[in-house]
Amino acid sequence: MTTTAIKVNGVSFAYGDTQAVDDISFEVATGETLGFLGPNGAGKSTTIKMLTGLITPDSGSITVLGMPMDTDAIDIQARIGVCFEEKNLYANMTAKENLVFYSRLFGIKGFDAMPLLRRVDLVDRADDRVSSFSKGMRQRLMMARCLVNQPDVLFLDEPTDGLDPVSSQAIRAVIQEESARGAAVLLTTHDMLEADKLSNRVAFINEGKLLVLDTPENLKLEHGQRAVRVRSRAGDQVSETVIPLDEAGAGDRIKDAVGAGGLMTIHTEEATLEDIFIKFAGRALDT
Repeated sequence: MTTTAIKVNGVSFAYGDTQAVDDISFEVATGETLGFLGPNGAGKSTTIKMLTGLITPDSGSITVLGMPMDTDAIDIQARIGVCFEEKNLYANMTAKENLVFYSRLFGIKGFDAMPLLRRVDLVDRADDRVSSFSKGMRQRLMMARCLVNQPDVLFLDEPTDGLDPVSSQAIRAVIQEESARGAAVLLTTHDMLEADKLSNRVAFINEGKLLVLDTPENLKLEHGQRAVRVRSRAGDQVSETVIPLDEAGAGDRIKDAVGAGGLMTIHTEEATLEDIFIKFAGRALDT
């Protein structure tokens, strides 16, 4: 039975005169990954800090695993895992020592770090000091560390930002495994392709406001444009025709384009989450 793991109701937070989060509400179910998407400064990290009890909302309420954050923060924190973009590992400890030390904070006895290090492909570096690790290796260790207590909820803040493809893929695989295990995952990112791959639903946030929340598929179907792109060659000239599938006569236009000769490629395309974000926010992620 699916239950609500995270419930946010009318939450706001300001840094002085700057409204970082403005009256947002959403829920995340057990076993669901919610992609929380927006540009830098949109309010994603501030939301994570409120959801993990690091800062207190100016207004609204947060419930995690059926417990109010304002009264049960300690009990909630014992059952969540957090991976922030900032690496706060102990550089003079080994990878294994970092995980064992963290397990003691949760009162876990007889903890074995090796299975988690194996999951993030660091088992061969278990006894190496973290000071010798690359950025990607440190982020993979951060991911392993947030799983030490077998959390029911994961809060991941830009977990693959700036990483190499190998490290990014390792972290994505862990996220998918944890969701399949039944953990609720809140993933903040400005990487729309990553969110599309990992998320059951996505929420767009911009300037502290929640713009829309739905599945990637529904957003693309409702707000995007499906099309066929045909590339053809005539002598030395290459032409490209884009045919919207939702327009009348699309079938005949595709038939004419393919039958004209010199066909090179033909493929379908759909709107990206980036396209749809721009439609809602009136700006690209990097502006």
